[in-house]
Amino acid sequence: MTESGLLIIISAPSGTGKSTLCRKLISDFPNVCYSVSLTTRVPRRGEVQGKDYFFVSKNEFKQKIKRGELAEWALVHGHYYGTPKNFLKKNLVKGKDVILDIDVRGAMKLKKRYPQGVFIFLAPPSFSELERRIQGRRSNSEATIKKRLTNARWEMGRIGSYDYLVINDRLVDAFTQVKSIILAEKSKVKRSKKKIQKLNLL
Repeated sequence: MTESGLLIIISAPSGTGKSTLCRKLISDFPNVCYSVSLTTRVPRRGEVQGKDYFFVSKNEFKQKIKRGELAEWALVHGHYYGTPKNFLKKNLVKGKDVILDIDVRGAMKLKKRYPQGVFIFLAPPSFSELERRIQGRRSNSEATIKKRLTNARWEMGRIGSYDYLVINDRLVDAFTQVKSIILAEKSKVKRSKKKIQKLNLL
């Protein structure tokens, strides 16, 4: 028998480097898998169906809500996002660690359902730096920039609901800190019942 996997939830305002950090974690931890979310938004350039997101219609998304197939869902920037419930259950039971890259609203819903999860908030070094990063995205309109900054300020006001705060000033430092958090969480006694049982048999 293996220990149940670790549920790792990472939230951050748009433009903080969350996606890049998650990719590095998955690359560095062979037992970590990425929870691919459902979304109703249009794919961005380079995004692949089933790898970055499962892109579905609003009607299909709402049907999944009605059938209780989502562990959480939220409306963000005018688009629906959600986490498939079966994917989490299947991998956690196998002992796989699952990393979720989701917004604050979705994370708070997951915290009620999975209180044993590890909740990490990735923040920019300052709000002015975040503003500079978001404005630097040429694909964003002025209305989109304003909306993202308003949402970011609201999200950063919810940091107290998370277990850990990591400042992403330099990606390499933020990565090292998150990696240390995961290793420490996996070594907690409450997550090591089967290891302890094995020690008692020696």
